[in-house]
Amino acid sequence: MSETFAVVTGGGTAGHVLPALAVAEALVAAGHPRSAVHYVGTTRGVETRLVPPTGHPHTLLDVVGLQRRLSRRNLAVVPKVVRATRAAIRLLRELEPRVVVNLGGYGSFPATYAARRLGIPYVVVSYDRRPGLVSRLMAGRAAACAVAFEGSALPRAVHTGAPVRRAIVAVDRVADRDAARTALGLPLDRTVVAVVCGSLGATVVNRAVVEAVELLSARTDLAVYHAVGERNLVEPAPERDGTSGILYRVIGYEERMEAVYAAADLMITRAGAGTIAELATVGMPAIVVPWPDAAENHQVDNARVLSDVGGAVLLEQAHLDGRRLADEIARLVDDPSARQSIAAAAWDAGAMHRSTRLVALLERVAR
Repeated sequence: MSETFAVVTGGGTAGHVLPALAVAEALVAAGHPRSAVHYVGTTRGVETRLVPPTGHPHTLLDVVGLQRRLSRRNLAVVPKVVRATRAAIRLLRELEPRVVVNLGGYGSFPATYAARRLGIPYVVVSYDRRPGLVSRLMAGRAAACAVAFEGSALPRAVHTGAPVRRAIVAVDRVADRDAARTALGLPLDRTVVAVVCGSLGATVVNRAVVEAVELLSARTDLAVYHAVGERNLVEPAPERDGTSGILYRVIGYEERMEAVYAAADLMITRAGAGTIAELATVGMPAIVVPWPDAAENHQVDNARVLSDVGGAVLLEQAHLDGRRLADEIARLVDDPSARQSIAAAAWDAGAMHRSTRLVALLERVAR
């Protein structure tokens, strides 16, 4: 077995898996062999689909997250965590990584706790403005905490920006636009609005989009590309081919996000930290609808990172309906200068995410 430089851990949802893969990609780009960056996640998250094609060695553990409400499922949490942690200890003893990188989420706990037990230095990467539970639990003994935003309360915090996949960092929204639209089957001569609310989708947002499409159905200058997600599905409005009005396409989950960022003129998203970082990285104007049931309502804080500097339109879910969304879409579609202003502010906010400071910190800790 080749020497392992880093174990990167974080899983369950795309919001943790994609940043973890971004860290792995950045380490490979910095010269570390792909075989030297080992991913540890869960057996039931999207990593089962997203990680194998990357070629990174990986281990998936049987661990589940704690439900934030009374649930019988919580009875299985402790024994699964204990077994997964024991497995992680055995794995880390075998791999002997020089650093463990924690990207948060319940899937990151076993390997990070194992690193603590074995005296392996680890770094907590916190890309939410308000750190999550596992990040807070593990931060106390971390060698460093890599944070996306200044002013973090985590100990030994180093402002590195958020991990963003290299394919996203490389997006040029002008040069790549036509090729991306061709790849996605979108017209070159319309304003494209892309709706992406994570791998699972968002029922409330999906319903509002369906209503907004009906209200905007007569527009011949507009195309809506709607990724409804894999879980929070709604009955979509009938797809429209644009022959006599709006073009409306519905898909389940879109993995080619670099193409979506290049093709779209405007996006409608949730406010997960990874999404906010990607919007800023590429300079994408967006209507951001925070998920109100996120822990401690932290998505509102994430969204304000951009909206407070004019880099996004914040629309809280309590105020969301089809009419309000249709009005916001129409306003921004009809005012290219407003979109350009939002895009410029977002781009400025993304400078740190486009940097290599996170890799530099990991290499410093590993030494």
